Amino acid sequence: MRILKSAAILLWRIWFYILLVVPIVIMLPVLIVLTSAERFYPQFFICARIWAKIIIFGMGFSVKTLAEQLPEKHKSYMFVANHTSMLDIMLMLYVIKRPFIFLGKKELVKIPVFGFFYRRTCILVDRNNQRSRKEAFTEAQRRLEQQNSICIFPEGGVPDDLSIVLDTFKDGAFRLALEHQIPIVPLTFHDTKKRFSYKFFTGGPGKLRVKIHKFICTEGMELKDRRMLKERTRKVILDELQSPSVY
Repeated sequence: MRILKSAAILLWRIWFYILLVVPIVIMLPVLIVLTSAERFYPQFFICARIWAKIIIFGMGFSVKTLAEQLPEKHKSYMFVANHTSMLDIMLMLYVIKRPFIFLGKKELVKIPVFGFFYRRTCILVDRNNQRSRKEAFTEAQRRLEQQNSICIFPEGGVPDDLSIVLDTFKDGAFRLALEHQIPIVPLTFHDTKKRFSYKFFTGGPGKLRVKIHKFICTEGMELKDRRMLKERTRKVILDELQSPSVY
């Protein structure tokens, strides 16, 4: 019975990578055009959301979202969430309907097909390289000056210790938000670790709960306030993880 269960999870995991790649291949000509210039990014974002929905529904997940506040058109935001699964990328694209740009780890460019467009549309950072971190920060500033929104997973990666509910946050997202005086939008992802963790023979279809918290205003704050802002944001997400809202 255990062998059959492991075999079923293996096939299900393989199906994930098929869903990851095949829609990109089908949309390839369109995606190449839409990633050829920054002005096409809003149209690319629509395709990215379609891709995310195909993966989420194709894997047998259902999303339950509880929103205390929603982003408005033509405004910039800093989206931050806890990070425990590759599925977090798709889930963020699913729940946030306004275009935003990921600042993410450089290692994902190695994924076939997906990595090609990831490199062309996201701000990449090697978190172990100081120069790379500085360049990513500069690029994020440039995109914010164009009135874009940014998404950062502020833990800086997935914690190696499975007992950690929420790792400490890095400064980058909060420094950017303060410099550009844009709101922080905290999101809590409840079930991605349970449904699709980095431990291969685990997980399964089911509900993915998301809470979009009330935005945290940064107007009037200064860079010296970034530690307070970081801890305040982390507490919002941690409290929700420890005491989930009713969905």
